[in-house]
Amino acid sequence: MPINPESVGTTGGPSSRSWTSKDALLYAVGVGAGTSELQFTTENTKDVAQRVLPTFAVIIGGGGIPMQAVGSFNPALMVHGEQGIELLDEIPPDGEIESTGRIAAIWDKGSAAVLEFESESVNKATGKPLLRTRSVLFCRGEGGWGGERGPSERITFPDAEPTHQATYATREDQALTYRLSGDRNPLHSDPSFAALGGFDKPILHGLCTYGFTGRALLHELCGGDPARFRAMNARFSKPVMPGDVLTVSMWADGGEALFRTANQAGDVVIDQGRCRYEA
Repeated sequence: MPINPESVGTTGGPSSRSWTSKDALLYAVGVGAGTSELQFTTENTKDVAQRVLPTFAVIIGGGGIPMQAVGSFNPALMVHGEQGIELLDEIPPDGEIESTGRIAAIWDKGSAAVLEFESESVNKATGKPLLRTRSVLFCRGEGGWGGERGPSERITFPDAEPTHQATYATREDQALTYRLSGDRNPLHSDPSFAALGGFDKPILHGLCTYGFTGRALLHELCGGDPARFRAMNARFSKPVMPGDVLTVSMWADGGEALFRTANQAGDVVIDQGRCRYEA
């Protein structure tokens, strides 16, 4: 069946997800963390306890979404539009969560449908909420039923130099590492499949770019302390190629910041970013 706007508000779950120390380490390397971030990339360094990057929430969270209630759409014409995370506690190096999700909104953009999902996860060891995620999918060719278009406000960035800025280079094989955290879409690894999508070579996962951006926010705004990281939400605006150099620009004000990420050509690849943290 086509997209079902009446499914808004439908809930799903609970679903369980567990992870190990190794999963957290692999994710950290997949989003570019290295020898200067041993608290995230090793578990047995002297006097260094393993900790977890906040954006690992996109790997373990998001469960319990009742996708079957949405209806059908062509996955080849779907792109990830936005992603948000909220940390209610620090993610432990290993653990298990139970997640419930809901269809938060479905918007009719005319030539496309926009699907918005929310999920909340509880740490099964403590019984306390651990994290929330928000994801937005843009499904081309699925709009036109006469529904509401949804909000269209945009962030106006300050006409001033960023208060913080960080630049990270991605590796040519970055996607091959990141895909081991779960997203095995051949668009990110198979040159022939990428060519079908109109790309000269496989592109980097959007959530990998999101992870690089989250690392910059963590180190620049939180002093590298995940316990101070509260939330981030941003829009994917342009594909990133493995090997690109990413610069994250931040405009911080107290415990909030606006941010965006650009490649070496100055093209914005992650836009409309908002972050909350403990100042």
